[in-house]
Amino acid sequence: MFVTTADPVLEPPIITVNTVLSLLAVDYPAQKLACYVSDDGCSPLTYYSLVEASKFAQLWVPFCRKYDIQVRAPFRYFSNDPIITLSDSTKEFQHEWKRMKNEYEQLSNKIEVAIKNCVPPCDFTGDFAEFSNVERKNHPTIIKVLWENEECLPDGLPHLVYISREKKHKHPHHYKAGAMNTLTRVSALMTNAPYMLNVDCDMFVNNPKVVLHAMCVLLDSKSESEIAYVQFPQRFYDGLKDDPYGNQVVVVYEYIARGIDGIQGPVYGGTGCFHRRKIIYGSSPDNVDSIDGKLAEVLSSGFGNSNELIKSAVDALKGKTGHEPYINLQSYVEAAYQIAGCGYEYGTSWGTKIGWIYGSTSEDVNTGQMIHKKGWRSAACTPDPPAFLGCAPSGGPTTMTQQKRWAAGLLEILFSKSCPIFGSLSVKLQWRQCLAYLWILTWGLRSIFELCYAALSAYCIIADSHFLPKVQEPALYIPVSLFITYNIYTLSEYLRAGQSVRAWWNNQRMARVTTMTAWLFGFLSVLLKLLGLSETVFEVTQKEQASNDGDDNDVGRFTFNESPIFVPGTTILLVHLTTLVVSLLKLQHPLAYDGNGSGPGEAFCSLWLVLCFWPFFKGLFGKGKHGIPKATIYKSATLAFLFIYWCRRIAMG
Repeated sequence: MFVTTADPVLEPPIITVNTVLSLLAVDYPAQKLACYVSDDGCSPLTYYSLVEASKFAQLWVPFCRKYDIQVRAPFRYFSNDPIITLSDSTKEFQHEWKRMKNEYEQLSNKIEVAIKNCVPPCDFTGDFAEFSNVERKNHPTIIKVLWENEECLPDGLPHLVYISREKKHKHPHHYKAGAMNTLTRVSALMTNAPYMLNVDCDMFVNNPKVVLHAMCVLLDSKSESEIAYVQFPQRFYDGLKDDPYGNQVVVVYEYIARGIDGIQGPVYGGTGCFHRRKIIYGSSPDNVDSIDGKLAEVLSSGFGNSNELIKSAVDALKGKTGHEPYINLQSYVEAAYQIAGCGYEYGTSWGTKIGWIYGSTSEDVNTGQMIHKKGWRSAACTPDPPAFLGCAPSGGPTTMTQQKRWAAGLLEILFSKSCPIFGSLSVKLQWRQCLAYLWILTWGLRSIFELCYAALSAYCIIADSHFLPKVQEPALYIPVSLFITYNIYTLSEYLRAGQSVRAWWNNQRMARVTTMTAWLFGFLSVLLKLLGLSETVFEVTQKEQASNDGDDNDVGRFTFNESPIFVPGTTILLVHLTTLVVSLLKLQHPLAYDGNGSGPGEAFCSLWLVLCFWPFFKGLFGKGKHGIPKATIYKSATLAFLFIYWCRRIAMG
């Protein structure tokens, strides 16, 4: 079980701790489980939090199993109403419940105090000596075995290992994909399990039988030569009512993901996914049963110069599971340091043919596509209750950052040799699966077309021209019917998925906002990369345990910061507010168009965009984080003025 975290500020340690605790407490024989935590921030705070969490886990895991607790992330379990939790329970349970709650509060307080003091409550000696004077992007490898199930007890505590891979300045680290490949190699030496689950640090286990659900699919007699991975959908806890930021992707998973599941299987989503180790090692359906004796020689060129790693890879590809008999994990730490070094992958196939694939900040889609290209299928699993729950971004800047990273990463794949069109022509990627990938990969390109349409209606009003049929023309029925049909159908999708009308509108509105702001910046960053002017950067999004407090009037209200990502949206709003005034007051340039000037269609388009960008309108008059910064307004006003001036100059001809 792999957990990845990269920044103790944006991803608070208490969130990672809860995810780890929920994983350690799943309903599955403990001797078959091991949890590896990758800390790309090399934070002593994260390490300290995990040390303390491993102590609490020795109480928490037996408590969950004894009383069959369903929600095994402590912060969620103890946030429930204690009256409901303790009703109809024995005195013994009530006593242990209060004890667990007190222990968890002590754990939380220790972590909170450590964060406030900026360092763990210790000097950098003993286990913390390796964290002395480390830099986030320049430090040696640190591997710590926090807990070891030495007696292989099925009802004990799974292994828990902390890993912070080596980093050096001016050395490519490949972001999350690089961390996942390090976890894969280290776990291969220590436990070499045939199946690997990876989750983000904020995606805790919500269904304790999640491993059993995945194994039902992966251990099926036919799936050995067909199914590569099992993907659980992303679900979110404490989501803001009516999804004001349009990022809870309920309808996308309900319709798009289920549709793709009927072709070659769901796209790999980067979290909540169970993989077969041998497929991550590059195995294909054609050679799954043809492992020959010279395998070690073949692997030596691709897996690197670690004999221990090659031996474990041979065992994994031949179907040998784990270490028999069990060997102390600590004995593998020295060898693990070698394969976690930043120079180990030079001259190997890691990141190209083996492991998580490099070349994009959307390493999940890239890796899943590579697996599908080999002819493998994937499977979706949607148990009730949901297997994993995470936290969706709850602010404008965070949402925009996430959307920008997605758009940039997907476009990197589209404009590379990993483009699915090549895969469908030369390998085993089905054509319909190729189209599904193209639908995802072209998200960032939509920004250009939507910007053109947004500019077109504004230009037509200012220049007193038109691009839509007039009211008296029968051709007007075509765009009107398309508009009505599309909105009625999408609304029906939301209603069938149990969403509200307001949630539908919020998602329609945010689709326009994210496309012309975050996706535009994602497109520009990839364009600069293709021109050799800059490189794309993996931006970590803020994770927070925020609850939906209905009494807070600011919950769901759009927030802003000084980022230039809000300039296009503010510019579009100012342009269309101006065009509406121009249209209402008939201030177009007086040219003879013989009645062919702008009409209700163009005015409606401008009004529709103003409604879509209404949060920006409120931001013009808001204060603090709910107000658009003055610098952004000035930049946007300048751009809007230049656009309107340009339109009038063209109209004057």
